Amino acid sequence: MPPNSLNPPHIHPRAVEALIVLEDTLYVGFVTSNTCNRLFTKVLNKGDVFVFPEGLIHFQLNKGKTKAVTIIALSSQNPGVITIANKVIGSNLPISPDVLTKAFQVDKNVIDHLQAQF
Repeated sequence: MPPNSLNPPHIHPRAVEALIVLEDTLYVGFVTSNTCNRLFTKVLNKGDVFVFPEGLIHFQLNKGKTKAVTIIALSSQNPGVITIANKVIGSNLPISPDVLTKAFQVDKNVIDHLQAQF
């Protein structure tokens, strides 16, 4: 994973993900389910392990100055992956800005700007 790069927020609907850091430092986290939406984060260094529960939104950010090397294991041969921004903001048939402005509580100009990135 290159320096200052992000594996954006995503989920694996059918798998737990375990990550081991072999080189450099990663900032990782996940958000619990809708009842409390709690964010759990950790800065991982060489040798550290982190487990992302099945179906929860999670991410990895390389905050280091060199390439991060990891081993990732998934608990399924068919874990699936859903990248949140791609599905919500960048869907092939865009979700109505009326829906997104209410969901994110932002101005339509913000939604238009975000959708233009995809």
